[in-house]
Amino acid sequence: MFSGTTYPKLDDKGRLVIPAKFRELSEGPIYITKSEDACLAVYTAAEFTRIAEVMLQARMTEKNVRDYVRNFMASAELQVPDKQGRIAIPVYLRKYANLERDLVMVGNNNKAEIWSSAQWESIQAEQDELFANRDGEVIPGIF
Repeated sequence: MFSGTTYPKLDDKGRLVIPAKFRELSEGPIYITKSEDACLAVYTAAEFTRIAEVMLQARMTEKNVRDYVRNFMASAELQVPDKQGRIAIPVYLRKYANLERDLVMVGNNNKAEIWSSAQWESIQAEQDELFANRDGEVIPGIF
């Protein structure tokens, strides 16, 4: 499980050093792919395989399912971190997530997410207000 927030930077070659907080991601092959809200998701190979297997069970007769699975899988890039724990983020993924030098990497349960610093700050400003003022149950039986 991944949690917490870090503030890494992209180098001039589009590489990211995986922060120590997410060390598990630098210990073997990982997948980086598009995620919702214009960020990138980073999965361990085992978790990505589990998700891909679940997707095989999806109703492929529904166009929205086909479109989602296709986009998710087509953008998935296998990366093997180097000895310094760096991964290369392909240009098309950097473009999708509007990534420049300053990033935010957050743990989100079964994955880590990579956000542009500006996008994260904008979303968090809105979400912090909503989070602080929730008045109903969001996840039944938990919160």
